[in-house]
Amino acid sequence: MTPGARTAGQLPAPAAGGGGTREDDFAAALDRRAGRHWLLHSDGRRSPLPVRRWHGPPEPASGAVVARCAGPTLDVGCGPGRLTLALTRAGHTAVGVDVCAQAVRLTRRRGAVALHKDVFAPLPGEGRWAHVLLMDGNIGIGGDPIALLSRCRELLRPDGTVIVELEPPGSGLWRGRSRLASLSADGELRRSGPFRWARLDAVAVHEVAAASGLVVPEVFRAGRRWFGALAVAVPPAVGVSGWPDPPCRTSLPASPGAVAPGERG
Repeated sequence: MTPGARTAGQLPAPAAGGGGTREDDFAAALDRRAGRHWLLHSDGRRSPLPVRRWHGPPEPASGAVVARCAGPTLDVGCGPGRLTLALTRAGHTAVGVDVCAQAVRLTRRRGAVALHKDVFAPLPGEGRWAHVLLMDGNIGIGGDPIALLSRCRELLRPDGTVIVELEPPGSGLWRGRSRLASLSADGELRRSGPFRWARLDAVAVHEVAAASGLVVPEVFRAGRRWFGALAVAVPPAVGVSGWPDPPCRTSLPASPGAVAPGERG
């Protein structure tokens, strides 16, 4: 769910009735033929869900993410599986994870591997994944980015990375309640019950990562979208004097659109 948020406009009154589960609501939102869909946040912002993009081939921004993967990758909140499939086609072991059974079915139908699981539940290969992906606004899962990133760190091998999609600099960290809204082609609006959600920008990610036991070696842009590559923080080495050795400065290889930590674009 890409966090390209904007102020909510006037929507029709929601339809009465319903009574489906949140999984039913998200399954309906994955139907690219069924109108438009948003996340409505308790701070008044609205994030449109690019369902057609999710069902399409990997876009150039996805290519920038796939290019940073070099081993077994877990795609958390995989949706219809466009990134899971792109990773598989690039020769990587890739597994999608989603709490929505329909998302898992769509991913498998594309020829990729997916599990109907919660990221906080036991998962295969814990501590051995090279990369964990949180794309399309999935840093919001559970409404607590620190808890989510801490969980992702548990899934990683020591030299692994979490690649997370971020909001552009300026909005910081937001945590609150959101609802899924779907507007059908005939103008009927349906809203889910509230659930915890979060948004995180390309500046606040540094503080949140540190609280999760991670560092941010790279923030990069691909088109209008922002991403961060987070690595497991390594405790400083202790020298013979008993004091930590001074940090060793290394230069990261330049990459198109790379942004130094803390730099605003």
